[in-house]
Amino acid sequence: MSSGQPGDNNHPEGPGARGVRELEEVIQEEEEEEEVRSSPSSPEIRRPDPQTKGGSRPESAGDGASGSGFRGPSVCDSLFSWLRNRTVRRGPFVDPARDNFRTMTRLYSSMSPAADSVNLSTQTHGAVFNLEYSPDGSVLTVACEQTEVLLFDPVSSRHIKTLVEAHEDCVNNIRFLDNRLFATCSDDTTIALWDLRKLNSKVCSLHGHASWVKNIEYDTHTRLLVTSGFDGNVITWDTNRFTEDGCPHKKFFHTRYLMRMRLTPDCSKMLISTSSGYLLILHDLDLTQSLEVGSYRILRARRPPLSTEGSSTGSRTAGSRHGNDSKAHPHREGLSPRNSLEVLTPEIPGERDRGNCITSLQLHPKGWATLLRCSSNMDDQEWTCVYEFQEGAPPRPPVSPRCSLRLTHYIEEANVGRGYIKELCFSPDGRLICSPYGYGVRLLAFDERCGELADCVPARTALLREVRSVFSHSDVVLTSKFSPTHCQLASGCLSGRVALYQPHF
Repeated sequence: MSSGQPGDNNHPEGPGARGVRELEEVIQEEEEEEEVRSSPSSPEIRRPDPQTKGGSRPESAGDGASGSGFRGPSVCDSLFSWLRNRTVRRGPFVDPARDNFRTMTRLYSSMSPAADSVNLSTQTHGAVFNLEYSPDGSVLTVACEQTEVLLFDPVSSRHIKTLVEAHEDCVNNIRFLDNRLFATCSDDTTIALWDLRKLNSKVCSLHGHASWVKNIEYDTHTRLLVTSGFDGNVITWDTNRFTEDGCPHKKFFHTRYLMRMRLTPDCSKMLISTSSGYLLILHDLDLTQSLEVGSYRILRARRPPLSTEGSSTGSRTAGSRHGNDSKAHPHREGLSPRNSLEVLTPEIPGERDRGNCITSLQLHPKGWATLLRCSSNMDDQEWTCVYEFQEGAPPRPPVSPRCSLRLTHYIEEANVGRGYIKELCFSPDGRLICSPYGYGVRLLAFDERCGELADCVPARTALLREVRSVFSHSDVVLTSKFSPTHCQLASGCLSGRVALYQPHF
């Protein structure tokens, strides 16, 4: 069922039009509240500029108004176009006057498995390790345990193509560079580039890692592909100069026990998680330089504790990172202040006296926070934790004087599927977290209204709120992903099934 055409005549409440009317009533209420908050009696809240992208509002749900989201042929198309404009690609600054949450909360909480969910044969494809949508939401790619990559139309659930023997071992991760070019990585130690316009063969294969390749990132500014593997290496690949034989590459960074690597949306930081519970942050990132580091344990031991007074509380400012870099890391004296390294031990609830492993690492789509899935060394407990970035002087006391991340929210997870990594994800607007939870997924929010993280950071660490749990698999769910353009969610499990979820009216 297309997300632009909601409706289910089998729903006990009636046909799809009834669900649309209910949402229209909520939208009308929100508009009335918005007008009250934007009145002269509330000068601190600005009315959104109607020329701003995503800032226009419909005058009527069915009048075919000229707003940016209401050019479709039907009320349903108009409704979802408007909702998408409210939540996708809005930039880092959000005007509270138009951030009413009840509509999105109802949409998210009504997520249900689509009747035409994709079913993959376990015997043919094996477990689903990763899901990735193209930036325009037109293609859903599936990384499979048994060497194959599958492509689907996520709206119609139609199978597009199977990349048979895409690699010689498990396919671990998929990353789109743009709407047509994407990269895959594998336990066969290689990375492959593919073009959606010509899927009969790879664009090229990249060789450089010595062990399983687990992660792919892409810097849109420099057009550098960044990969990490269990060999501990982070390697950059210059896609500006790729040929059929590959492209130039160099080792950017090395550390032991590397698990996951991510770039912030603006590519100003690189975060690396490890199986020994450390989180490494490279500030003021410059991928054109290499940082030769033999052991992060030595760096951590040499790093002086941060002051708990003044502007240094809980974090170093950009200036202090630059000015004191050679003192904190004497062996780096004389090098550029770019790529300054910070080694942290994030606080884990209930794990103060026990080791832990950071198995999954994601970043907020606006770069406000990092999302970690952590397990105990005994592998008997798991948590999902959200850490706020604290740049400069934080507005509230930190948990630890050594940590520039502050634990804001957490929740304990189902301890099933031991030994497998469960990949979480943020919704495109950053309001929701989808977490693999046993044989299903659950949607988690920062507060009861599915609010923006920036609007509901608690004074003390708080529990994530469960919006909805859906159990639609017959095996442990390993990965999940929100569509960047549709109100849709996908999840994949150990037995090879992919389930699609969308609002149910």
